[in-house]
Amino acid sequence: MRRVCVFAGSSLGGRPDYAAAARDLGRTLGARGVGLVYGGGCIGLMGVLADSVLAASGEVIGVIPRMLATKEVAHQGLADLRIVASMHERKAVMAELADGFIALPGGFGTLEELFEMITWAQLGLHVKAVGLLDVGGYFGALLALIERAVAEGFIVAENRELLVVASEGGLLLDRMRAYAPPRGLRRWIGPEET
Repeated sequence: MRRVCVFAGSSLGGRPDYAAAARDLGRTLGARGVGLVYGGGCIGLMGVLADSVLAASGEVIGVIPRMLATKEVAHQGLADLRIVASMHERKAVMAELADGFIALPGGFGTLEELFEMITWAQLGLHVKAVGLLDVGGYFGALLALIERAVAEGFIVAENRELLVVASEGGLLLDRMRAYAPPRGLRRWIGPEET
């Protein structure tokens, strides 16, 4: 994995564990020579993560929509800050630049980005690992909801494996490196069989 895209909150959240996990993940990425692609902000967990990768002399690419960059939330310390026209373009550029995806704790935006990447994997639009850094059980209720969706027939059981989960950044990266798409994954979209 050359680069990983990390989705993270634009807030620090209510517990210091979240920022500590973002710092730790940033140090780990830098130490392993894995570049960071992220939303380009200087605030919240996004900013903590980017600063940590930069402090470890790692590569950081920020991708931010013009509407947010003009509100002075863009990280000005990045050598590679790409300003795009829309949120949709932001996700497309980040997905193209990254070899995998990680979600740190965050709100609606982080969850939306996470689920779009899982959906793209389910549809066969990519075969990259999608990881969830479950800091202090933050995502416990979400993981329970996924299990409920499997039990109720809304998610195919094999597709729960599309999400790689760990509570520590180094372990999550190890699991993502070892990731292979689930056996029996039914592609919903892809080239027609000939």
